[in-house]
Amino acid sequence: MPDDPRRALPSVHAVLAEPALAALAVPAPERRAVAARAVADARARIGHAGAPATAAELASAAAAALAATRQAPLRPVINATGVVLHTNLGRAVLADAAVAAVVQAAAHYSNLEYDLEAGERGSRATLVEPLLCAVTGAEAAFVVNNNAGAVFLCLKALADGREVIVSRGELVEIGDGFRVPDVMRESGARLVEVGTTNRTHARDYEQAVGADTALLFKAHPSNFRLRGFAAAVDAASLAAIAHAHDLLAVMDLGSGLIVPLAGVAAADAEPVVPDLLAAGLDLVLFSGDKLVGGPQCGIVAGRRDVVARLRRHPLARALRVDKMTLAALMATLALYREGRADAVPTMAMLSAPPAALLRRAQALARRLRRAAGGRAAVGVRPALSQAGGGSLPDVGLQTSVVEVRPNAIGASALAARLRRGSPAVVARIESEAVLFDPRTLLGGDARILEERLSAALAPEDTGRGR
Repeated sequence: MPDDPRRALPSVHAVLAEPALAALAVPAPERRAVAARAVADARARIGHAGAPATAAELASAAAAALAATRQAPLRPVINATGVVLHTNLGRAVLADAAVAAVVQAAAHYSNLEYDLEAGERGSRATLVEPLLCAVTGAEAAFVVNNNAGAVFLCLKALADGREVIVSRGELVEIGDGFRVPDVMRESGARLVEVGTTNRTHARDYEQAVGADTALLFKAHPSNFRLRGFAAAVDAASLAAIAHAHDLLAVMDLGSGLIVPLAGVAAADAEPVVPDLLAAGLDLVLFSGDKLVGGPQCGIVAGRRDVVARLRRHPLARALRVDKMTLAALMATLALYREGRADAVPTMAMLSAPPAALLRRAQALARRLRRAAGGRAAVGVRPALSQAGGGSLPDVGLQTSVVEVRPNAIGASALAARLRRGSPAVVARIESEAVLFDPRTLLGGDARILEERLSAALAPEDTGRGR
């Protein structure tokens, strides 16, 4: 019987003794773990052509694996997709002022929960509330970790064990299978669905109100649109019905918008938080990292007495935000208060005029044509960007994209090479071309794209570096 080839494999000890591993300044247990893994992988690949078998080869493989684990998992990415609030790429890019505020909050002690005037414990809620009230017109406001948390806290504090009336057309599902009805049920509230999928009327709410009703709930369909034979009850009418029955009217706005967005038709425009509160809603709940353009958080704005009930609930502490989130949010809100919404990158990207985007695309095309050096066809054509993040669904934002068609490799292969680089580049692929949308490019990205494209189009895949 022939010898078992697995017996010829070097031992873990032999792999560890190789210079490729022995010289690495990492803890011994970590070196041993990667060496053992390399030997085990080689054992599983016995018989496959090209499988490493010597101690030196296995040590090199182990060292490479170790280097990969030492790379920071959260890496910078150039977003060339044109999707402004790309959930997979971290949603909103913070304004310079917000970034500076985060750095300061992280690098120094602060009066997060300390009243400097009185010399005693303070509340983090009092730091951001004045700004939120100033830009939304709310009587009171506070912040939790995200908008789902805000919805859950609201229902738990105001409707646990009682009925919440909501339109069937607003029982939405957002990303990753997350459903608003599930959150409502987990809060202990009892859902009462009214109307139909496409049409809900004021009388539907009126007829559903009973002795056990706690509030009327409205969820903005921020990631889809009902068009055609459809009807919904607006915020002012919902508030009037609720108040006529001594009930609360609450709206989950989802994305949230503090000031109107330029360049979006009225029929497609998102509701604006100050308008909804002025219409009489008792609470409006919305995200901080979507159309607001700040950090991930959930914002609760509305009546002082109702907000106080949420703030006093035990769950509020479990959902509270840290100092960096508050710092970024306050700096972002300050820009709105100062009338400088255009300094918020999200607002600037969404509002970018088509003519300006065309000029930027043409300038980028000149760079990329130079980088391609005849190895790809480079052109500019009109296209549509998206808001993303479950915002402005079914609304295409006019833009111009740079279209790159490589000669020797496919568009998918080129896109993969760009993703593997540092920084990674994420772009769109359409009709065997890689598209770069200037709407979501930041300062300095065009120069990096030129370098990265040149490397990615090289005969061998050298697209792993800049």
